[in-house]
Amino acid sequence: MLEKVEGIVIRTNDYGETHKIVTLFTRERGKIAVMARGAKKPKSRMAAISQPFVYASYLVQMGSSMGTLHQGEVLQSLRTIREDLIKTAYASYIAELTDKLIEQNEPDPFMYQQLLQTFIWMNEDKDLDILLLMYELKMFKKGGFAPQLNHCVNCGRTEDTFSFSIREGGLLCSRCRHLDQDAVMLQQNLVKLLRICLEVDVTRVGNISVKQENKDRLKQLTDLYYEQYGGYFLKSKRFLKQMDWLTDS
Repeated sequence: MLEKVEGIVIRTNDYGETHKIVTLFTRERGKIAVMARGAKKPKSRMAAISQPFVYASYLVQMGSSMGTLHQGEVLQSLRTIREDLIKTAYASYIAELTDKLIEQNEPDPFMYQQLLQTFIWMNEDKDLDILLLMYELKMFKKGGFAPQLNHCVNCGRTEDTFSFSIREGGLLCSRCRHLDQDAVMLQQNLVKLLRICLEVDVTRVGNISVKQENKDRLKQLTDLYYEQYGGYFLKSKRFLKQMDWLTDS
């Protein structure tokens, strides 16, 4: 039986000389894998709808483990992402993180909307680092290992000068700072920014202005935090770091 779904391409794998296995994050079905026959042929009608990061409407025949893609209609190609190496690096990491932390066939309309809006904002030249931070923290929460950002992880205090402790899994107040001498002191505005990135729907956020040094600091913390708790090696993360080194040099 054919079924219509709305989805985003988060991964593709070549299959034989002409086919592709396409992983879609869909609104209706969650993450699914479908066979796109002939998608590697340049003139195939499957080629346009099976490119990375494409947002489209698909007609699929669901199977027990893998479906078959019959046709589709591009809703937004998000071509600017694929044409920009830096954007591609960011989007590839976001897509791989999604693929690792979203279970097969478990719909999650909220995270689906977060991914779609993140890619749309990226395509429209919004701040890549802020978009990444917002999506990362929400995926950490989805994966069950988000840092505690609302209060001190040890005593529960909500008002104080906080440090971020990777070892303790979130914020430590000044009284509990001794529990981790490696905890990084954060200014109140950065604590607030982390809370916004974790809790606020990306569709509600306009332009957030943050100094590059602060973005770099938070990116370093979230990278180390994921290495501690994430559990999955992400090839795209290494690629993203290489892009950062190139742009900084």
